[in-house]
Amino acid sequence: MCGLPRCPIVSRFHAQAAIKPMNYYQGSSPSVFIGSSGYPDVQGGPLLINENDDPLDWLARNLGIEDIVSIRARTISGRSALHTEAEVSNLQEIALSSVPLDVDVSFDKPVTFSLNFDGTVAPVGLTGSVKNMEVLENARVERVVDRITSDTDMGATDACRALRDSAIDVYQISTLMTAGLLGKRRTFVPTRWAITAVDDTLSIHLKKEIARYPPIDEIRLFMAEIFGNRIVCILVPGDWKYEMIEIWGCRTLWAGEEEVIVQDQEGMTKKGYSPISGAYYSARLAACEYLKNIQRSARVVIIRSISSAYWAPLGTWVIREATRKAMTNPHVICDSLDTAVRQASALIGSDTWVHHSRLIPELRTQRTLFYF
Repeated sequence: MCGLPRCPIVSRFHAQAAIKPMNYYQGSSPSVFIGSSGYPDVQGGPLLINENDDPLDWLARNLGIEDIVSIRARTISGRSALHTEAEVSNLQEIALSSVPLDVDVSFDKPVTFSLNFDGTVAPVGLTGSVKNMEVLENARVERVVDRITSDTDMGATDACRALRDSAIDVYQISTLMTAGLLGKRRTFVPTRWAITAVDDTLSIHLKKEIARYPPIDEIRLFMAEIFGNRIVCILVPGDWKYEMIEIWGCRTLWAGEEEVIVQDQEGMTKKGYSPISGAYYSARLAACEYLKNIQRSARVVIIRSISSAYWAPLGTWVIREATRKAMTNPHVICDSLDTAVRQASALIGSDTWVHHSRLIPELRTQRTLFYF
């Protein structure tokens, strides 16, 4: 899209990868990855690097985008057909463990640089076809995780909710789902599908709880930014409704010479998959978590503005954590919806997004019982 003869994003990943002709790995495996190509006959394997595969850890360590790119560029994604019981068992043991496990992995041939960008999943720089893998230690499994993953009579939806209610974070729940450890009919789930499915499942459950709460009594405005992703949230008194507007500035990651704006919205139910893709569901989950915590309902407008500082796609965890950060930052109380829209536009640096909103015109013209 940038028109350059060589992709600068790939070049920067390639430089960080420092490829060596290795056909053997001994070290940590912090997580697993399942691809979506050829589903249901999928391929997947361990992620291999002596680092945590944990966005919360990356943020706690105050890593920049270059640091995370360096980690992901050096990460090896092992691939196999997952047909044998040993392959399945090894992968599920890694997924179950609350800490990275040491492994020995041999490859059919030296690992290669193979980078595919996906807006949902963090990219991985290296890939190799697994010839043999041995897990060198036993998984350390939290009691609640062991109990729920051992219950083959519990549906996947109920399992996700039970894990969340037991303070298991969304990242571990997604890993358990992708490794085929949740539900009655257990099978490997492509990682990118599992991430969105968990965000969607948890927020649908939270929406039903939020519907029972009284509305907030003021218009609130929140803002935060992570890696060039600026999130502005407007909360308006009322029953649950949600809209997200995504703005890709000129010559940013997914835009060319012109700005690209995508919008989607919902009420208590959602029809079809969002054109905003996984980011829509990640931001929705963060908003639902906030309303659940304060035990109030609201109509939510989230504007995501992406600048050129976000030069590599790191996955929808960035949007989830940016929205969570916004909701924990001190909010501004606005005396009217128009004031909130003006202040949001000032924070975004443009008001072009307003013309794409469908919820704001509705809020301006409709009245609910809250106003009487």
